[in-house]
Parts: sequence; structure tokens; C-alpha cells
Amino acid sequence: MFREVAEHSLVSVQPTIVSLFEKQASEHPDSIALKFGDTTMRYDELNRRANMLAHLLRNMGVGTDVLVGLCVERSFEMVIGILGILKAGAAYMPLDPDYPTDRLSFMICDSNAPVLLTQQHLITRLPETDACTLCLDADWERIASQPDVNMEYSIAPNDLIYVIYTSGSTGNPKGVMNTHAGVVNRIVWMCDTFEFDRHDVVLQKTPFSFDVSGWEFFVPLICGACLVIAAPGGHLDPDYLVDIIRLNKITGVHFVPSMLNLFLEADGVEHCSSLRWVFCSGEALSAHSRDRFFGRLSCELHNLYGPTEAAIEVTHWQCNRSDTDTVIPIGWPIRNTTAYILDENGKRLSGDLPGELCLGGIAVARGYLNRPDLTAEKFVPDPFSTSPGAQLYRTGDRARWRPDGSIEYLGRLDFQVKIRGQRIELGEIENILATHRDVLEVVVLAREDSPGDQRLVGYVVASLTGQKEADMEAELKSQVRLKLPEYMVPAHIVFLVSLPLSPNGKVDRKSLPIPDVTHTDLCVKEAPRTSLEKLVAEIWCEVLNLPSVGVDQDFFSLGGHSLLAVQIVTRLRRTLGRAISVRALFTDPNAGALVRGCRCP
Repeated sequence: MFREVAEHSLVSVQPTIVSLFEKQASEHPDSIALKFGDTTMRYDELNRRANMLAHLLRNMGVGTDVLVGLCVERSFEMVIGILGILKAGAAYMPLDPDYPTDRLSFMICDSNAPVLLTQQHLITRLPETDACTLCLDADWERIASQPDVNMEYSIAPNDLIYVIYTSGSTGNPKGVMNTHAGVVNRIVWMCDTFEFDRHDVVLQKTPFSFDVSGWEFFVPLICGACLVIAAPGGHLDPDYLVDIIRLNKITGVHFVPSMLNLFLEADGVEHCSSLRWVFCSGEALSAHSRDRFFGRLSCELHNLYGPTEAAIEVTHWQCNRSDTDTVIPIGWPIRNTTAYILDENGKRLSGDLPGELCLGGIAVARGYLNRPDLTAEKFVPDPFSTSPGAQLYRTGDRARWRPDGSIEYLGRLDFQVKIRGQRIELGEIENILATHRDVLEVVVLAREDSPGDQRLVGYVVASLTGQKEADMEAELKSQVRLKLPEYMVPAHIVFLVSLPLSPNGKVDRKSLPIPDVTHTDLCVKEAPRTSLEKLVAEIWCEVLNLPSVGVDQDFFSLGGHSLLAVQIVTRLRRTLGRAISVRALFTDPNAGALVRGCRCP
């Protein structure tokens, strides 16, 4: 029967992530909580270490709604840092060490974080700041001098649990303030729905600056299960993921759909027989991916949806082997969450009429940090709720009801895009390109001119003043790279005399041309000479769709991205029979360096 609003009956929310974890540490102190590489950590040790950190943070003045920056790679320190911050009553703010210094500097300044937790080898990546910096490895002796007993704390449902920065249309990222109530509701729903218990093993591989990582951390630790931490960079390597899942008997794992497709192509994926559930979110899951999944694996596949502004994921759909729908819905809201599809006047739409998907209930965040204007625009009073102060979050996503009452995602109402699971406001890139002295006009698009290969393209009207287009393209990309993460750097810059306009005078985005990747200025600089160099260059050309590649050219400047890097390394591994690291291509992204890596035994 059709439902105008999908609203589940409210249930009581469990206390806090901290109290639920401490309960497991008390009842099962000797159980393995964490595994990283060949090293394990028991629940009692993890609890004691987090307690020591919490006591020190509290002594440093950290408390309710105070943000603590966390700049670490995947490790025991990452989990200890998160739990220690929460135990101190504060909120954690992920600082991805791969972000440019300017972006980290903005986040630290905007958040006014008084304390930064990091690792010794990452100190040089942090900007100069007035915040107190504490290394969770090198400064451990200082931390270990603190009491290791549980702290007395009082965490209110609306207290902050974390602030995650997402792309912003104004040129700077915006911090989303999520609360304990929303996150705990989501985590407990998952534990109950899928019956996680002490026998499960969850893989933590999602970058912690992506909110999906929240369930990977918290679900196993409040259920007494084991959390296996993937190596830094391991989330990009399908062969590594097959091995870690198989060897550790992983039962639950998350994939962005584009990465799931690469995982399904890996050798031996059918031997990941321990898997009970695979969860997908971050992008639209295609019917083709669903069918390929059931052709190679026999576990459950679940499609979830949720913006950062609504506590991890808030709708759920289980895929079945017998499904024949060409479009996979995002399902129904989880408990204590509401969903409405509204027209431009805020009225409910019935039938299958498309409108804006708006979310309500306990999952809705408090708003954007230091952005009352944007908060008022996106977080509005919920006219359909009887709860005092209830808010709706306007997602900007188009959706419609299906006959069974589930929700079908139809795309965006604005210029926000998702590429390989990362949310990108195109305006943020446009603003940075527009600051170049010779740029007159600029538009950025996400294009998918080859199936499955979505890329950012910048269209620029510029005064070249005798400068070659290729040189200015490199200059513009460098300018963006100084400010934004690599996934936000346009793969191509197209120079135009003028931007095409529609009859109403707006930029006609549909008329913007396909990038010409065969441009002569992209051709060979230092040509390959040896047979190995020629093999690597040939694979690069095929994957990047280029006529030729020089061994000194930069992978990302040629339009490469993380998923294409995986394809290149996978093909080289299979051709040469050698262990080649995907991360090596990010560290030194040119063909010559990859050739040298291929020579290593």
C-alpha cells in the first residue's frame, strides 16, 4: 500500500557509544577488539588506553561540544583516538592526512579545535597552529601516566559526537555537526537488524573523513565483535581486500559501488565465503553491479542511502538474487527517521511524482558549524512532526515514491555530484579556478563519456597571453591541488572562446564539448625505451584512453584517479606476476617510478 510518509514507530535509543563499548569491555575483557596486521588488542586494553587518553584530554580542558582534531592513518591509534575523545565528552573531527595543507588549515581554524591528535610521521603534514598537538605514538608515555579507569561522564543526546567537513559551494568546506542521538540510533538499528554479535568480524577500510566509517568503528565495538583495520591505502587494492577478507574471515564489509565493481573483478573473490553482508552506499548502485555481485558471491547485498547531514545512512534496501528491477531503490527509512518527498512549496507529493527528498527524525544533524545562514536554508522546521523543535533536512536530492512505498533516487536538484563516493560541490572548484589572474569565466562538470568512468572537467574562458593551453592547464590544476583533495582536481581543462548560453542567458551545460584527450600537447615527453617501460606505457594509454604516454608524465595530470590507478596496478600484477603497490602510484605518480617498482623482486 502506498505511504505518503515512511515513518517507523519510535523506539528508545541506547545510552551512548561509550557506555555500550564499556559494557563489552567489562563483560568480555579478553576478547579481541582490534586486529591490525599481525597484531591484536583485547577489549580491556583498548578500554584502558582510551581511558588514559580521555583523562589527559579532560585535564587539557576538553569537554562537551569541544572539537578535537584527529590526523592519523588507519591504525590502533585511530580507534584509541576516537574512543578517547568520546570518553572525554568531546567530539572528534577527522583531518585526512592526504588533504592539502591549506584545507587542513581552514578546518582547524574554522573549528577552533584546541587539541590535535596525530602520529609522529604526520607532524610535518599539519599546518602551523595554536592548537596543542599530541602524538598518540611518540607521546604515549605522557598519555600512559594518566589513570586507566573509566571516567564519569554525562553525554546528552544532542551533544556533538563528530564534525565532518564536506565540500562547500562557496569555495570552502563546511563542517556538519552530528549528534550522539542520531549516530547511536543508526548503530543500534544496524546491530539489531542484522544481529551482529561477538562472532562477527568487521573490516574497517573506509577513510574516516567519510561518515560511513562510523558504523565500521562502532558496530563491532558495541557488539563485542572484532574490528580488523585495513592497512593505509588498502581500501584501494582489490587483491589486498580479497586476501584480508579471506584470511580474517570477515563477515561484514562496506563498498562504494564503483569500488565494489573492481572488487568483483579480483581473482579469488569467490573464496570470500565468510562474508554474511556487503553494504553499499555513497553512489547509486546499478542493477548490473547487483547481478554481477550475485554471480560471484552468495552473501547478502544491502543498498543504503544517507547524506552526512543525517547520521551515516538513513534508508535501507535489501537486494535479492531474483530481483529484475533495472533501478535499485534506496528503500525505507530506518527507525526513528522520517522521509518526505516535497514540491517546491514544501507540500507532500503523492503517487510517483518526483520532488525533493527531505529527512526528519532523530538522525538529522544540528546544522553546519559556524554557518547559521546555510543551516537556516537547509535545516528547516518540520511541519509534519508533533515533536517540539523537530527539523527537516532538505537533501537537494530528487526522488519519488514507488508503488511498494519505497523510495527511488533520481539524482540532484543542484550542481552537487558524487564521484567515487565523494561528495563534491562543483562551485567550490569553480571558485578556486576563478581566482587565477587570466581566467575570465569557468564552469566545472562531472562527465561520464566512457561508461563507469566519471571525471571532472573544467571549461575555462581565459586570456592566455601567449601561454600554451597545456602549460596553463598544468598551472590551473596545480592551483586547485594546493587547495583541494586530489579527487576534486579536474581531470581535464577545456579552453573555450566563450561559454555556450541557453536562450535565457544561462550557461548551457549540455552543449559543453567532450574533452579532446588526444591533444598533441599531452603526447610523449620522455618516450619509453625498454620493453618494461613500453609495457607500462601501453597499459597507461589503454586505461587513460590516451594515444601515448611519456615515462615522466604525471598520472593525475593525465586524467588519472584512484579507480584507474587500481586498474593499472591490477593489470601489471597479472601480466608480470609481481606484487606492486597501488599506494606507490599515489606517492610517485609517474610511469618511470612505476617501472622501477615493477623491477623490484
